[in-house]
Amino acid sequence: MALPSGEHVKVAVEDRVAVVTIDHRPVNALNQQTLNELEQAVDALAGEAAVKAVILTGGGSLAFVAGADIKEVGQLGSVEAASAMAALGQRVFLKLQRLPKPVIAAINGVCLGGGLELAMACHLRIAGDRARFGQPEVNLGIIPGWGGTQRLPRLIGRAKAIEWILTGDIYMAQEALRLGLVNHVVPQDQVLKTAKDLARKIVAKSGVTVSQALRAIEDGLNGSLEQGLAREADAFAAVAASEDSREGVKAFLEKRQPQFKDR
Repeated sequence: MALPSGEHVKVAVEDRVAVVTIDHRPVNALNQQTLNELEQAVDALAGEAAVKAVILTGGGSLAFVAGADIKEVGQLGSVEAASAMAALGQRVFLKLQRLPKPVIAAINGVCLGGGLELAMACHLRIAGDRARFGQPEVNLGIIPGWGGTQRLPRLIGRAKAIEWILTGDIYMAQEALRLGLVNHVVPQDQVLKTAKDLARKIVAKSGVTVSQALRAIEDGLNGSLEQGLAREADAFAAVAASEDSREGVKAFLEKRQPQFKDR
């Protein structure tokens, strides 16, 4: 299996789980090159049938991703250049969110600005107990440009998201957990292991079912309740007619573990 690994984005696959590591130290800042390499990895993983789940993490223990590359932000000399920068990050993160397989952020350190926007584009988030979170762009005289104003309210609610974005304050992992921003908080040295355990649990399920469930959830959040229910019904019908569904029901009746074939 040949998956792209660049200078700042490394990809490794084990037991149908791809670990994508953003390794642009010291703080794994997202510059244009890193975003381009991440996009190449996401595109490749989208079509790789041998990969059923993805873990996204940061190189080292200091940061998941500390944010955008501030030097590049400081060099934006026009509205057109700033618009292009926003469009690149939004495009890459939207591709990540729309992957037909679960993406788990293993947040092993600082997760600020563009790093939090990246983590929010993932489907699940595991945080270390020393991780810190925030959208501090306002402190630089800018606002989030890679989805922070849209995804943060959807995850923690409108009022808290406004507070986070307008104050630029930094919050500890337990507060992120309390607000529902992350799924679990674990000891710092257990972040990647916990993410891998969660990924393996999901990988054992039918890939067809997991993909349809993800699409139903994502599509439903972008429309009315009625539209979401219609999408859910379509997804249910699609998986109910699958070979994996027949195997799952048969295994349940026979009191054994199902042997899914992802079809």
